Amino acid sequence: MKIAVEGCAHGELDVIYERIAQEEARGHFKVDLLICCGDFQSVRNASDLACMAVPQKYKEMCSFHKYYSGEKRAPILTVFIGGNHEASNYLQELPYGGWVAPGIYYMGYAGVVQFRGLRIAGLSGIYKGPDYLKGRHELPPYNNSTIRSVYHVRNLDVFRLRQLTGKIDILITHDWPRGIYNYGDKNTLLRYKEFFREEVEQNTLGSRAGELLLEDVRPAHWFAAHLHVRFTATVNHEEKDGKPASVTRFLALDKCLPKRKFLEIIDFPDGNSNKNYLDYDEEWLAILKSTNHLLSVVNSTQHMPGPGYSGRWDFRPTKEELAKVKSAFNPDLRIPENFIRTAPVFNGRHRFDGVVPDPLKNPQTESFCDKLGVDDPVEVILSSRAPAKKRVDVSVVEESELDVTLSGTNEKTDISISTDSEDTGSPGLFFVDKQGSTPSSTLNSTPRLPSFSRSTPNFNRSGNAFSPSSPFQSPPLTQRFRMTLPSPKQDKQEEAMVSRGTLGPKIYPSSPLAIRYPAESPKRECNSDVGPRQFKRRNASLYDASE
Repeated sequence: MKIAVEGCAHGELDVIYERIAQEEARGHFKVDLLICCGDFQSVRNASDLACMAVPQKYKEMCSFHKYYSGEKRAPILTVFIGGNHEASNYLQELPYGGWVAPGIYYMGYAGVVQFRGLRIAGLSGIYKGPDYLKGRHELPPYNNSTIRSVYHVRNLDVFRLRQLTGKIDILITHDWPRGIYNYGDKNTLLRYKEFFREEVEQNTLGSRAGELLLEDVRPAHWFAAHLHVRFTATVNHEEKDGKPASVTRFLALDKCLPKRKFLEIIDFPDGNSNKNYLDYDEEWLAILKSTNHLLSVVNSTQHMPGPGYSGRWDFRPTKEELAKVKSAFNPDLRIPENFIRTAPVFNGRHRFDGVVPDPLKNPQTESFCDKLGVDDPVEVILSSRAPAKKRVDVSVVEESELDVTLSGTNEKTDISISTDSEDTGSPGLFFVDKQGSTPSSTLNSTPRLPSFSRSTPNFNRSGNAFSPSSPFQSPPLTQRFRMTLPSPKQDKQEEAMVSRGTLGPKIYPSSPLAIRYPAESPKRECNSDVGPRQFKRRNASLYDASE
C-alpha cells in the first residue's frame, strides 16, 4: 500500500489533496492513507482564529472549514498530529483523538492507531522545557501564555508512549528528536539552514522528549516537520535491555508551498487491503487506562514514577489489563466514525467577531472515556474551578456595533477599554464597549460629545470600568470624538496648544482614560454609513480641527 506523508499543512488541504491526485495520475496508483506531521490548522470559523498562536497576518481561514461543514469530503483517509500553529480550542476537545471532520482523524495529545496491520504512533505539539513537567491546565479563553503552552508536550504523554512494547512501524511528531542531525547529512542541512549551526554545535536543536522516544520506542519510520526543510537520517540501534537491534529511518518534510519538498509517497507492506478504516491499538488503550490516575490539570510540576518509587512505575500492560480492554470494546477495536459538529460553520466573515469560544466537551471524547473508564481533562478542569471570565479582543469594529452614549442624564455609564494589542498583532487598536446599558441608552451614529467644566470630574475606578460620579452636561455641538491613552511625552506640547486656543481643554481623571476633542470644530452633518472605523492611540493635535 502507498502512504502519502506531508510536512506542515498550514490549513492548505485543497492544495495537498490536489497534489496527491496529480501524483496518482502520473504514477497510475492509488494512495491509501495521508499522514500530516502537524500545523494542520483545523480552523472551523473565525472565532477559532483567536485560539491559534500565529501572527495576525497569518490568521487565514484556508480550506479546512469546507471539510468541517460538509461542503467537501476528504478523498483520502487522513491522519494528523498537532503542531504549534493549531486551533487549540478544537483539538482540546479530543485529548485522546477523534474525527475533526469526516475522514480526517486527529491522534490526540499522544496516541496509537492501526491501519491495515501497521502500528502508527503520534505525539502532538512541540517540546518546551518549562512546561514539560506541568499538567494540562489550559482552558479557553487563552491568555498570551496559555495560548502557547497549550500545545507544549507534557511528560505524561511521553511516559505513556515509552510503555509501548512490540514493533512501532511509524512514529509521527512535529518537531525533530534532539541529535537526529548527527545521523544524516549535517553539512547539507546547515547549508540550507545556516542559523541552525549554533544549536547543532551545542546539541540543543530538537526535542529532548523525542530523543527519549528514539531510544526507547525505536520506530521503523519517523516522520516530522516543523523546521521547514527536507532532511533524512538513518539510526542504527544496538541490542539493549532486551530490545533487539533495529533501524529507524527518519524523514522530515517542508511546509506546503510551491517548489517546496512537502510531500512524499512511500510504499509499505499491505497487511489487509480490505480494511480501509482505523483501529484502536489494544496495548495503547490498556496503557491509557492504567495511567489515568497520573493525569494532572494543575499548573505545577509533576514527575512521573520511576525506579525506586514506592508504588507501581512500570505500566507495560499485563494480560489481565489487555483482557479488560477487549471486554470493554466487545472486542471490536474499529474506531467509530462518529464525527459531530460542536461549533458553527464558517459564515464567510474572515474578521474575528469578538465571540471567544467557550471550552466544550466533545461527544466523541465522552463516549470514549465512558467506554474505557478514563477522565476527560477538559471535564476535570471545568469541575474543579469556576468558569474563566470571558475576554474579548476586537481590533476593528463596525460603527453600528458600538453601544456608547454619553449624555446629560443621571444614568450610570460604564465604559471598558481593551488595549491588548499583542494577540491581534495591531498595536494601538482598541474598542469601546458599553456595559450595563438600558433601553434608553441606545447607539447614536453621531455620538454627542460631553462638555466639561474647568474642575476635573471625580472618576471612580472598578476593574476596567470607569464611572463618573456626576452627570455630564450635553453640549449643543454634535461631533465625532476619539478616545486615547495620554502619553507623557505629549503633555508639554498639548498644554502649549491649549494656551494658544488650538486645542480644547484636556481632562485628567484619576484613571488613565482621557477624552480629547478639537476646539471650535465647525458643525457639520455626519454620514452614518462610513463603514468600519479604527480607534488608535494618537494625538488629537495631529489632525485638523475640521477632521
